Amino acid sequence: MKKLLLLGTAFAALALAVPAQAAELKFKPGEDSKFNWANYEDLKKVDLKGETLTVFGPWRGPDETQFQSVLDYFREATGATINYSSSENYEQQIVIDTQAGSPPNIAILPQPGLIQDLASKGMLTPLDDATAAYVKNNYGAGQSWVDLGTYKDKDGNAKFFAYPWKQDLKSMVWYVPENFEESGYKVPETWEDMMTLSEKIIADGGVPWCIGLGSGGATGWPATDWVEDIMLRTVKPDVYVKWTKNEVPFTDPQVVNALKVFNDIVQNPKMVDGGTAAVAATDFRDSPKGLFSVPPKCYMHRMASFIPSFFPEGKKLGEDADFFYLPPMAAHADLGKPVLGAGTFAMVTKDSKAARAFIDFLKMPLSHEIWMAQSGFLSALKTTKPEAYANDILRREGEVLLNASTFGFDGSDLMPGKVGAGSFWTGMIDMVGGKAPDAVAADIQKSWDGIK
Repeated sequence: MKKLLLLGTAFAALALAVPAQAAELKFKPGEDSKFNWANYEDLKKVDLKGETLTVFGPWRGPDETQFQSVLDYFREATGATINYSSSENYEQQIVIDTQAGSPPNIAILPQPGLIQDLASKGMLTPLDDATAAYVKNNYGAGQSWVDLGTYKDKDGNAKFFAYPWKQDLKSMVWYVPENFEESGYKVPETWEDMMTLSEKIIADGGVPWCIGLGSGGATGWPATDWVEDIMLRTVKPDVYVKWTKNEVPFTDPQVVNALKVFNDIVQNPKMVDGGTAAVAATDFRDSPKGLFSVPPKCYMHRMASFIPSFFPEGKKLGEDADFFYLPPMAAHADLGKPVLGAGTFAMVTKDSKAARAFIDFLKMPLSHEIWMAQSGFLSALKTTKPEAYANDILRREGEVLLNASTFGFDGSDLMPGKVGAGSFWTGMIDMVGGKAPDAVAADIQKSWDGIK
């Protein structure tokens, strides 16, 4: 039965493979100056005719279509055959394939924990020092990305395995410009200014925030993003990383402080649309709708770059809705401009000439720009042309990544599932329900310490 199950999963993945064919390139080389076409000319010097490259990644549906459009340039320029595959259960599938001795040449994954597992089992080939140096020197918050791409191998030695490609941004506050203009409110530049603005909105008879933590079986996760963003604005980057590894416990005063900062917002019924009781009861997909009510039910909503998908139909970004970077705290100015987010990493799981050439391709600005121009892609690579972005909102989101002093990967995603997708989520609901932050921290820490 187990063999049949594995075969069924493998066939499901193979069904998504797309063989190389004469590509119809999305954007004709040389015709639009918003792309780094010199990269394409350099790529044409790489002869991979007769070589087959297998790439496994998380993208399906429209995302896969856009990724295939990027692969087309590599196919066309080098002559390589590229087979891309994915799976609905891609996390399990990559483990099955590598353990079975049939890995793809390239694996692209968004889970650092899974990458560490593959590295510790000797399933990844280290990238060269020049690639790590390239990331450090050419990415916004470059050292953060080098650290995120570095994992311990089977001998316990830290090596750079994972090249960052395609970033996601979470440190964002959404608002309606017209509402701000009518009330005379200005976009805050510091956390303290944002809290002063919140008090001003209350004094004017309004409600500053819309916050919803509901998400079915994942209820509570939006609050973990709040806490992670606060951590990045109150503690040094190494403390944040140690926290995600249980080297700094939840019960540490620095972590409890971050919980308290968020708790002070949600426990003030005047701060949140519907009052404190509505925070846990409101689905995160419904929570931004209050921004667009007349009069507005709230003026600000902290949520990642994907949330416009749940705005009322017809709302135009940049006009009907806009965002500002969740500002740093003036009291911790030494931390610069930290950013919370996520991203995908490309690794060599079966070494070959084509695999190395493909990593080099992902280092080229052109490989980013082709997807940037189609939406749904943010890049922290400084050498990309910002005009390649499909719209101004995406370009400005990209600027936040480029200007970041530190990039913090979503902390709950770095923690063991029983914590990051378990007790951390439920602890946030308990806290919103009235449980003291230090007691919640103790509960979460107990669950982590109980993991064998």
